[in-house]
Amino acid sequence: MPSNFCGRTRREFLWESGAGFAGTALAGMLGNEFFARQAVAADGKTPFVNPLAPKAPHHTPHAEACIFLYMYGGPSHVDTFDYKPSMTGRDNQTIQVKTFGRGGHKNEGRIVEPRWKFNQYGECGKYVSDLFPHLAQKVDDIAFLHSMTADSPIHGSAMLMMNSGKVLSGSPCIGSWLNYGLGTVNENLPGFVVMLDPRGGPISGPKNWSSGYMPASYQATVMRSQGSPILDLAPPQELGTSAQRKLLDTLRAYNEEHEVVRSDNSNLAARIASYELAFKMQANAPEAVDLSQETEATQKLYGLDDPKCSTFARQCLLARRLVERGVRFIQLYSGGAHNDDNWDAHSDMEKNHNLHAGETDKPIAGLLEDLKQRSLLSKTLIVWGGEFGRQPTAEYAKGTGRDHNSYGFTMWMAGGGIKGGVSVGSTDELGAAAVEDRFHVKQMHATVLDRMGLDPNRLSYFYGGLNQKLVGVEEVEPIRKVLA
Repeated sequence: MPSNFCGRTRREFLWESGAGFAGTALAGMLGNEFFARQAVAADGKTPFVNPLAPKAPHHTPHAEACIFLYMYGGPSHVDTFDYKPSMTGRDNQTIQVKTFGRGGHKNEGRIVEPRWKFNQYGECGKYVSDLFPHLAQKVDDIAFLHSMTADSPIHGSAMLMMNSGKVLSGSPCIGSWLNYGLGTVNENLPGFVVMLDPRGGPISGPKNWSSGYMPASYQATVMRSQGSPILDLAPPQELGTSAQRKLLDTLRAYNEEHEVVRSDNSNLAARIASYELAFKMQANAPEAVDLSQETEATQKLYGLDDPKCSTFARQCLLARRLVERGVRFIQLYSGGAHNDDNWDAHSDMEKNHNLHAGETDKPIAGLLEDLKQRSLLSKTLIVWGGEFGRQPTAEYAKGTGRDHNSYGFTMWMAGGGIKGGVSVGSTDELGAAAVEDRFHVKQMHATVLDRMGLDPNRLSYFYGGLNQKLVGVEEVEPIRKVLA
């Protein structure tokens, strides 16, 4: 050992060797057998177990992976999938209607008639607006939930509820719960991936993909929508093979000389696991995110050749490639930052929704088609929606903008274990509130867990003296009308 190393810990050694990059390469070179001798739990005896190791589900799963297509800002249900013919011809008419959004509680409003025509599609005859000409062709594979409700009409808390089941921060999001409950079948890639809109991240930021009170190993890895999806994938050029081998020999010699079980070995084990995943991602992630391997026909199917939708198309195609490689939960964000950079159409519905629907329609339809062609749709659960919907009435005295609506809105699901060509629940004649089969966000979460093989009322994590659950303390049933 070098004389200047005396008295230093292995942690210091790894940290000072190329700012930790050496440890990344070392993790892959040493292998599991070596780490098994070093990594133990906090008692200093129990062998360390990878928290992301595959786990048995509670029951036979219908889906092996989930892709959540998150329309940040709140798409308008009455302008997309919730056809309200009674609004036709009533533009600018003032009516008595109770609403609650960013502008507070109101008892009347001015009707904004939908600016897009609705037509029937598929064998099920589902009405879809002209905003989604490509997705409309896939309605026989989709189950529409027209009576969703949430607890908050404010973006930050509503997004936390949609992602974590709670309006307050600090709880694990649904991707973390799936990673905790099921683990991941691919140890070379993250089990939970989030892809953000290049215009910016959503309100509440990383809280939307945080592992909360669970260990950080369950939180998401964020992939970029432009440039290299994962930063620092390429290993440092200055750390060549000879340097790696020298580092390996030095650390092995040190361990043979200092046979000591440290009290902080559980933390060491977690850090070693993170180094190891980083190294494996350097070796495997570049191939997973290389879209040049896809045929020209596949790229066109998603819309990569169309500048209007190429960004979201790239994300959808990446999602399919990650599903093929065993990634458990993938969330794609359409819309970023604030105002018209996302679906939050407070002033001009036509400008806003033409933009965001145009960016997502073809990529989502392409994703459904591609998964189906590859026999992956039957085992991949697709979820579409935002944190809430929008009101049938105008927010301001002039203009076509709509305020937030958490009283009733539309989401849809497709794929693994979901009936296609069905619509469940309904809102009133104007779409102001859910009136039939009112479903809460927690029931959507319960449906996802159930289709993935987990009992939503059994999956728990002990924290703060309680068995915490994604769906809360009361028992929650999945939305059985859409279960295949």
